[in-house]
Amino acid sequence: MSSAVTARWHGDDYQARVFWEMALGLLRPNSPIKSVTFEADGPKAFDDVVVYFNPPIARASAERIHVDYMQVKWHVASGGRFGYADLIDPNFISANSVSLLQRLAQAVSKARTGSCFTFFTTDRIADGDPLGVLVSGNDGALRLDKLLDGKTDRSKMGKVRALWRKHLALDSDEELRTVLASFRIMEGSPSLDRMKASVVISGAAAGIEFDETKTDFRPDQLARQLKVRKINRLDQAGLLKFLGEEGIPVRSVLGDDTYHPIAVRSFVSASADILDAAADDTLLVTDQFKGRYLLPEFDWRRDVESRITDFLLSKVPVSPRLRLVIDGHASMAWLAGRVLDIKSGVTIELMQKGRPQPRRWRADDGSSGPLFSVKTNDLGGGEAIAVAISVAQDVGAAVTKYVAAKLPEIGRIIHFTPPNGIGHQAVQGGAHAVQLAEQIAQAVRIAKVDDLRAPVHIFAACPNALLFYLGQNHQSYAPSTMYEFDFDGAGNGTYSPSF
Repeated sequence: MSSAVTARWHGDDYQARVFWEMALGLLRPNSPIKSVTFEADGPKAFDDVVVYFNPPIARASAERIHVDYMQVKWHVASGGRFGYADLIDPNFISANSVSLLQRLAQAVSKARTGSCFTFFTTDRIADGDPLGVLVSGNDGALRLDKLLDGKTDRSKMGKVRALWRKHLALDSDEELRTVLASFRIMEGSPSLDRMKASVVISGAAAGIEFDETKTDFRPDQLARQLKVRKINRLDQAGLLKFLGEEGIPVRSVLGDDTYHPIAVRSFVSASADILDAAADDTLLVTDQFKGRYLLPEFDWRRDVESRITDFLLSKVPVSPRLRLVIDGHASMAWLAGRVLDIKSGVTIELMQKGRPQPRRWRADDGSSGPLFSVKTNDLGGGEAIAVAISVAQDVGAAVTKYVAAKLPEIGRIIHFTPPNGIGHQAVQGGAHAVQLAEQIAQAVRIAKVDDLRAPVHIFAACPNALLFYLGQNHQSYAPSTMYEFDFDGAGNGTYSPSF
């Protein structure tokens, strides 16, 4: 019984964190978010969180979105899987008789033009299920061109259409298109802890400090207070009033933001297109990935690198001061540093996730700390060098194993670790990260003194800001290659080269 109660509490907290991630967007300068509702009066099954936009926002379709209705489903286990047949099963949404698709059809029939309906779940689409190719990696919308592919109900997609049409008592595929056109599925959504970190980051961007180290995370308690006080819809003024009454200071002054925010995202969340940066200042490369993994038809250098490079260079004329948000692979932070190097003429502020608080990091923020301890392992043979950077995790053993199996041309491994121990607080801020990046670059260049063209292979578990500054120093140790690690074990279980 106690585990069931705990699971219910955690589910409530997860829904609250989705709400706060959206609501804190009200405090972003020039935000398109007009108001956010927590547990609305309807439409049923899409009433957990409702976000209203003015002006309406652009998504993948031609129609702009005025309002997004969300159903939030959190599960204790991270291994949950679902497929297209589950969408017609009431049990899938813990209902007695009405399925998710039936609730969607009811909501669409009553909705205004420009409405969107989002199913936000920590479960993932089952491998091989037809739903996997239908959900867009860009914004979670259904790819209706794919669904309507195949002329008969005997085709792979025809079986999906037939099942859904029969369940909804529809006469044609066009009627089905109407029901599904405004539906999106945010599968594999962040964990409870990651949602906590996301709320802390959104709060930090608005000048609010939430302490994620305490067991009683304040935004969870604030959501309960909204229920107690029967407040379920907040606009900007209402949010500031509520936070003031609850003793939450907001340090920033709306509209007084001297850094122009831009974002690069390879991970998608429900708020990815409305928080941190405007749509025109956000690059989504999620269409080239499934989860953390690059789709087989794409290449890191040929397809991903060029898009990110072109996007970042297009933002250089926009403002001499840019706030960069990287919600994606570590390699992208390193690439961003290469593109926006110290000769770009742009001052960069980085939104750095982590503990104890996500912060805005700059090269001149006055932070300081000890330099890395450095250990060199001479392997003999080739001139190539492997650089292992262990801050958040110890990568030493994994790098040694990968080099032995895949990179016989490497003659030495240089391992950089914090002298006071590996951990998320080992790097104190932007200025400290700059010192560490310069230490790495200098040490590698000295190691290459006999052959300045010797290739460098970089393996890192460290803050994105450190990789950004290491990228800014790339000319001192080039040529170089970054690697990504299969952290969740759903891929090859080891490293693979990126940029």
